[in-house]
Amino acid sequence: MTEPVIQVQGLFKNYGTVAALRGVDFSVEQGEVFGLLGPNGAGKTTTVEILEGMRTPDRGLARVCGLNPEKSGNRFKEMIGAVLQSTSLPDKIRVKEAIELFAKFYSARANTDDLLKRFQLDEKRDAFYSQLSGGQKQRLALAMALVNNPQVIFLDEPTAGLDPQVRREIYDIIEELKSEKKTVLLTTHYIEEAERLCDRVAIIRLWPRNQNRNTSRAEAHLGWHNAHRSSPR
Repeated sequence: MTEPVIQVQGLFKNYGTVAALRGVDFSVEQGEVFGLLGPNGAGKTTTVEILEGMRTPDRGLARVCGLNPEKSGNRFKEMIGAVLQSTSLPDKIRVKEAIELFAKFYSARANTDDLLKRFQLDEKRDAFYSQLSGGQKQRLALAMALVNNPQVIFLDEPTAGLDPQVRREIYDIIEELKSEKKTVLLTTHYIEEAERLCDRVAIIRLWPRNQNRNTSRAEAHLGWHNAHRSSPR
């Protein structure tokens, strides 16, 4: 039996007196689209940022492709792609310049012209970032996340704030990634989004403050991820 692509065991993270994560456990198999659901402040983004190597857990285990995200350097970075909750580029950078810049960070890279065509940005290649619509900016963020042909892709609320038509376009892209056997970890507020896209989901629950005097806000608890599968497409 092969190891899960993503492993999280007993993950804890505090910000001062605020407990962001308290004992989170889950795993993601190769080729899965796995959803993390939960309210604002429950710790979804903190979990993803630990798995991306951007934050250090207070304790617990986090592994991606068998690697420690914090300590595996360029080898780890070559394996993952990420769309952050908020992506911002300089207003005067052009679309083609942005994706070529990101491509130079990797030893193995996809054809940037092909990516622009795939994400319907070919006609915008010479446009400034400030001239793009919200949907076009998100498609560019997705294209940059795939520029190194990653094995694992982290999508942190990739459709938040987008109109329904653009949201459906993003859904189509995620379904393409699934058909390509990419492993995707997706955070979302939308149950219908998880039902459409995810093979399995986990809920990170936000506990009331008065349930634990030692924490001022959140106690994260993972559940349901072994029991729930989305309806057949």
